[in-house]
Amino acid sequence: MNGIIVVNKEIGITSHDVVNKIRKVFHTKRVGHLGTLDPLATGVLVVCLNDATKLVQFLSEHNKRYIARVCLGKATDTYDLEGTILNKSKIEYIEEKVVDEILESFRGISFQKPPIYSSIKVDGKKLYEYARNNIEVEVKPREIEIYDIKRVSNLEFIDECCYFNIEVFVSKGTYIRSLCFDIGDKLGIPSLMAGLIRTEVGNFKLSD
Repeated sequence: MNGIIVVNKEIGITSHDVVNKIRKVFHTKRVGHLGTLDPLATGVLVVCLNDATKLVQFLSEHNKRYIARVCLGKATDTYDLEGTILNKSKIEYIEEKVVDEILESFRGISFQKPPIYSSIKVDGKKLYEYARNNIEVEVKPREIEIYDIKRVSNLEFIDECCYFNIEVFVSKGTYIRSLCFDIGDKLGIPSLMAGLIRTEVGNFKLSD
């Protein structure tokens, strides 16, 4: 079989786990995917089989759409719930208008610093390998574009933190974990990504 499979990745497994399962099902080693999803993330993972793997380099340029859950009140070294807490702040109230204005400020082209716990390579090694060995390395900001960003839930105040969901439509290379961290940074509040669903990769949608 040559073709493309749209997988709804479940929580708790890596993108590579999905590839390995598909290799066994279709009895082939020629399997590739478009855009890694962290274990805590769910949603669209586009997988190419056999001759279709030649398309990966072209399809990887697609824009992506996500729904992310932002947590204001604590920050970790990984920018998500899996990391070590570095900073906490008690959040009892914040105006929705203030949050919405900050979100709107991210629209357009900007330079984003990827999280140190990521698979970007520097001098042949992945950033998370440096991080796990407590080795400092320069992480250069990368140009990204946020085409659309909006809050899609009410603010919820739970356990001294504030939670809300955002929907974002972004260019290739945008890290939503970094975006969630940066939202809090602009507000002057520790923040992280508490959940993530990828709903679209180019023309491939979660409904597919």
